[in-house]
Amino acid sequence: MIKTPSKEQQLILFEYYQSGNLNETIKLALSLTKNFPNHSFAWKALALSYEKTGKILKSLAANQKAKEINPQDADVHNNLGNVLEKLEKFDEAQNSYRQAIILKQNCTEAYYNLANLLNRLGRFDEAEKNYNQAIKFRPNYAEAFNNLAYLLNKLGRFDESIINFKKSLKINPELVTAEAEILFLEATIGDHSNFKNLDKQSSRLGISTKSVEPFPGLSWVDNPPQQLQRSINYVAEKFKRDPINLSIKPKVPPKRIKIGYISGDFYNFPTMHLLAGVLEAHNRERFEIYAFSYSLRQNDKMRQRIKLGVDHFIDVNDLSSNEIAKLIQNNNIDISIDLNGYTSKSRSEIFQYRMSPIQINYLGYPSTMGANFIDYIIADTVTIPDENRNFYSEKIIYMPHTYQANDDKRKIAKTNSRRVDFNLPDKGFVFCCFNQIYKISPKEFNIWMRLLRNVNNSVLWLIKSNKWVEQNFSKEAKRQGIDPSRIIFAEKLSYSEHLARHKHADLFIDTFNYNAHTTASDALWGGLPIVTKQGKQFTARVTSSLLTACGLPELITKNEKEYEELIYELATNPKKLKAISLKLSENKKNKPLFNTKLYTNNFENGLQKAYDLYFNGEHPKNIFVNETI
Repeated sequence: MIKTPSKEQQLILFEYYQSGNLNETIKLALSLTKNFPNHSFAWKALALSYEKTGKILKSLAANQKAKEINPQDADVHNNLGNVLEKLEKFDEAQNSYRQAIILKQNCTEAYYNLANLLNRLGRFDEAEKNYNQAIKFRPNYAEAFNNLAYLLNKLGRFDESIINFKKSLKINPELVTAEAEILFLEATIGDHSNFKNLDKQSSRLGISTKSVEPFPGLSWVDNPPQQLQRSINYVAEKFKRDPINLSIKPKVPPKRIKIGYISGDFYNFPTMHLLAGVLEAHNRERFEIYAFSYSLRQNDKMRQRIKLGVDHFIDVNDLSSNEIAKLIQNNNIDISIDLNGYTSKSRSEIFQYRMSPIQINYLGYPSTMGANFIDYIIADTVTIPDENRNFYSEKIIYMPHTYQANDDKRKIAKTNSRRVDFNLPDKGFVFCCFNQIYKISPKEFNIWMRLLRNVNNSVLWLIKSNKWVEQNFSKEAKRQGIDPSRIIFAEKLSYSEHLARHKHADLFIDTFNYNAHTTASDALWGGLPIVTKQGKQFTARVTSSLLTACGLPELITKNEKEYEELIYELATNPKKLKAISLKLSENKKNKPLFNTKLYTNNFENGLQKAYDLYFNGEHPKNIFVNETI
């Protein structure tokens, strides 16, 4: 007969665990497993407590013991799956979740956990089915609605995604990630009906609530301290793994510093349109260049170009974050560069392992990461002026002209296209904004509608995004007395053809909280002037940085009134606009914005200074890169 703990002992153990007193839970569970080694209850409590305290291998051993004692316990298999997933043993985790479901058909947690894992593995159809099974057996399962909504968002089913986020939030009003995603998705579909509460929500979400992803907040408000606090809170909640041991600092400086670019975007993607030329222009006598790619294997021309442009291209898509970090460390990478930050393909958790002595946030995420494992951010004195420096957790490598890389080999297709080919009027003024739709708030949109009203025969040319945008923007334009046909949506084209069609626009008009970034460079490279409003945070100052580096500071305005007035003046004064366009055409050739070699030399000098500080035993500090002659 198996000896069992008393009901009182089991109750005390349960109460300890439920109250979050994990140290006492572990202490009592260890005692009970010693006295009652063949009773699974204490082993289960021990496994769960170890998992919650981050002792994953101990949790694995305790779960396996519980499974050995009672192989018919579905909860044990589910718990074991959770631990195996944390160890990134995905096949074994999947098997454990499936076994739990076999043993207990209504095991909602196993359906939910399996769905999360399948979603993570990119098996979206299967994931959706398992989320729906979890909801079937638990109709008030807020987390399942929430994660199903994330999945539907990923699949472009934005309307369904919003519905499921709202369901999750109704069940659990504390699920603030759902609230944040609803705001971002509504902006993505051009629905501005709830923007009146945006400032209040932004000041709360991820600040006084549980953490939310920092990226959506960049377009909500122009508020540097708020962006910093949101990132700090996000890091504190999400990144808890201990660093791996760094390699010993060399006694003599390396002949070549090893630079590792880590990204999910090594293919035909906007960041690569900027960076490809820099990768090719690196000085191979001073630097050895690695690209660690965790994107799906897209074998397009840009990916082939990048492979040829670096010394080592390493596909790490099938590796866990810990394995990637160890691989980077084993390659003795001196400087690891995160090209994604907290954007959609983020795997910034890799950097928490501290696999390189120097770690940098660069290009892909134009804001602070709020992380003690990121040493530097690449910026310039326009994007981060002195008065805003305290709102960035990183030390700053100040580039002399602009932080943004540019590729002066970008090809503009030679086309004989006409405006009519893009549904644009032959005559009349074409306002253009090819920024992503989520960047457009009612503030910009209302100004643009006034401009359409005040500039005869003018149209607004936007990028085609999704069917809901066209419906919502048309409805709002009509409400403001503007014929919706005057808003024209540009279809997707190849990159070189996209650059070429800029010639059919008259003026690019920028968004506020989150400026044009690559789209600004595209416009200027295509010969199209931009009017911007300079804000406070990095994302609200990028176009100002580019215009300054291109010698066109007269196109930078300081407030909404100046912005609207300058746009109107240029739209109604052809002579002045033509002078600006001619100046841009000339400045493209001789100003630093599009000088890839000059930029790369300056960038390398910044990296060298950061490495010298490390080698000399100094902590990271702000670096000002002197102009390369």
